[in-house]
This record gives sequence, structure tokens and C-alpha cells, in this order.
Amino acid sequence: MAFAIIVTALTCYLLGNLNGAVCVSALLGDDIRNHGSGNAGLTNFIRSYGASRALMVIAIDAGKAALACLIAGLVFEPLGYKLEGMVLGGVSVLLGHVFPVVLGFKGGKGILSGFLVALFLDWRIGLIVLVVFAIAYGLTRYVSLGSVLAAAAFGVGFLIFHHDNPWVLAGTLPACVLIIFMHRGNISRLIHGQERKTNLFGKGKQQ
Repeated sequence: MAFAIIVTALTCYLLGNLNGAVCVSALLGDDIRNHGSGNAGLTNFIRSYGASRALMVIAIDAGKAALACLIAGLVFEPLGYKLEGMVLGGVSVLLGHVFPVVLGFKGGKGILSGFLVALFLDWRIGLIVLVVFAIAYGLTRYVSLGSVLAAAAFGVGFLIFHHDNPWVLAGTLPACVLIIFMHRGNISRLIHGQERKTNLFGKGKQQ
């Protein structure tokens, strides 16, 4: 069991190092980290290159999260711990996305990967996360506000639907805290009225 945990966690972590924004910007002969906020995430990519090129970023970041959950689920299902294994895979790929060793431990903030992890672990929670983000962003055009509220919904969702599984909570609640922590700068700017609004369906910013 210990060997399966270590190998699965390491494999999914390394999978998380595959950063969509960095990969696609490299294909464009550029580096997303040299633009905007310098963050290797979807929002900064859209601000820098436009939404039309973001589909590849979404495909990579969503795909790696889905693949990690599937791999971990397959490994642990014969042991009777499929959901717990998927949590391990999901948390590991999220850590790889946020703290990628190949990028000097400076990656994205994890909201897209976190959403896919939630969706694969429990579609009800994934749907709640999506709805919360959509409403918050739709009303304010602040991606960061939508992301923070969606991360909070992620944690609350697992508390509601999986309160009787301490192993699931041991993985998902820290992941919720991590995503919110990664948005600490955005939270500060929101409080002080300095955060930028973003058009997720085009290029450029709104004031």
C-alpha cells in the first residue's frame, strides 16, 4: 500500500508539472511568465493572448487533472480505496500545478485543475463549484473573486457530501485552503479596490 501511495503521488505530481499556459505560450515562441502578472495561469494567459488561444491551455490543465484522478482510481480500486486514491491523485496533480519543480516551484493558482478534480471526485461538488464561479464572475467580472468563492464551495461541498470519510477530507480541505492561499494577493487587491476585471471571452482588461 505504501509503495502504491508513493508512486501514485509522485506520478500525479509530475503530471501536474505540465503547465498549459507555459506550454502553449512556448508554442507561440513566447513565455507567459514574461507578461502581465507573471503568473503561469489561465487568467494571465487570456489577458496576454486572448481567449481564442486559451482552449489548448484548458485542454492541457483539465486533461492532466482528469488523467491523474483516473490513474489513481485504477491503482487503488483493487485495494478497495478508489475514491481515496482519486483524492490522492487529484491533490498530487494540484500540488504539481501550483508548485512545479520543473518551473522553479512557480506555477498557476490551481482553480481550473481544482475544478476538474472536484468534478471527477463528485460531480455534484464540481457542479456547485462551477455555478458559484459563474455567478460570482458574471455579476462582478472578477475572476479572482469567483475563484476564491469557488474554492470555498469546493471545501464546503466535501464537508457536506463526504463528512463521514476522514481520508477524503484530509486531502480535499487542505486543497481548498491552498487554492484560497494562492489568491491572497488578489484578495488584498479586492479589499482595497485595486483588482482588475477580466473579459474571459476576449482579450484585454476591463476597468
